[in-house]
Amino acid sequence: MTWRIKFFNEKVEQETLSFPSGILANLLHVFELVEEFGPALGKPYTAPLGDGLFEIRAKGKEGIGRSIFITVKGQEIIILHSFIKKTQKTPLRELNIAKKRMKEVKT
Repeated sequence: MTWRIKFFNEKVEQETLSFPSGILANLLHVFELVEEFGPALGKPYTAPLGDGLFEIRAKGKEGIGRSIFITVKGQEIIILHSFIKKTQKTPLRELNIAKKRMKEVKT
């Protein structure tokens, strides 16, 4: 059985799909890998962030994109938040957005 990727809402989907073309191409490639092999691909594709959150890592000539996700019942992945990374560490603001949305999904 393959994994399914869904977005938290339409805004998250639009944010994700509006990444610069190089980053988006890499992200879509990683999405395909995740759907086929599951979210535990490990670096450089996915990584745990703690508290049940994980990230999909996508690089392009324009920079680095991240999509934070959770896994839910069955083999379903929900993309909670996507952003272009500008610092070495994942900004707390971005993590907090994902954590807030994770609570909404799990209630």
